[in-house]
Amino acid sequence: MRRTEIVQTQFQLLEIWKSELATEFRVAGALHASYHRKRFLTGLAWDLIAAASLLRKAGPPRTVLMLGLAGGTAFRVLRHLLPDCQLTAIDIDEEIVTLAKDHMVLDELGIEVHTTDAYPWLAANQRKFDVVFDDIYLAGKTDVFRPQAWDAGLMKHLKNAVAPGGLLAVNLVTGAGHRTMQSLTRKIRTESHPVVRSLRTAEGMNEVLVAGDAVATARQLAPYGDFFKDWRDRMYWDRVEVRRI
Repeated sequence: MRRTEIVQTQFQLLEIWKSELATEFRVAGALHASYHRKRFLTGLAWDLIAAASLLRKAGPPRTVLMLGLAGGTAFRVLRHLLPDCQLTAIDIDEEIVTLAKDHMVLDELGIEVHTTDAYPWLAANQRKFDVVFDDIYLAGKTDVFRPQAWDAGLMKHLKNAVAPGGLLAVNLVTGAGHRTMQSLTRKIRTESHPVVRSLRTAEGMNEVLVAGDAVATARQLAPYGDFFKDWRDRMYWDRVEVRRI
């Protein structure tokens, strides 16, 4: 791949990298969004986000809310697997959403996108979703960070957006500098929900926690492997690990 453009949005410095088949957005030295014309999975966090959204005990979600959209990588997977699912996303960075439309065919996914601050939107929200996913990170000079600490108000707003029988999930960056947030989030989720499962991949540096009154096991993911034609997609799907914590 080669870097084709550098864009300074209001919230982050974004590098756009391209090859004949793929496009990547990179922020603070890390992969921020990925698009491939012929494949869906990457072995990274977006695979976990898509897989976690499918662990609703009652069956596939009819509605998914994503806080933090970027290039829509995870939603591309979900649209492929769940063509009739209503996908809603909130992202504060209107410029990166526009870039995703220009470089990653985001418009083809049929997402309801709100370009605003997710936290005030969530506080005013009256809708219910089968899956609510918190993937909010902002970019610093050398790393990403969560812009708001966990507190009772945030948890209340998140839980209020979850429909009965639904799931509340969060994507966590792991590794040096992120362990305190990871440990705190694990503690809060296990204290506030009867069932919490952790999803990880061998290649990735993320952990996804999915919580609810009931959360399915990895067995529920297996049939979706048949939706992928490329052997690399099927390999990555099979590598998603699901464990109860």
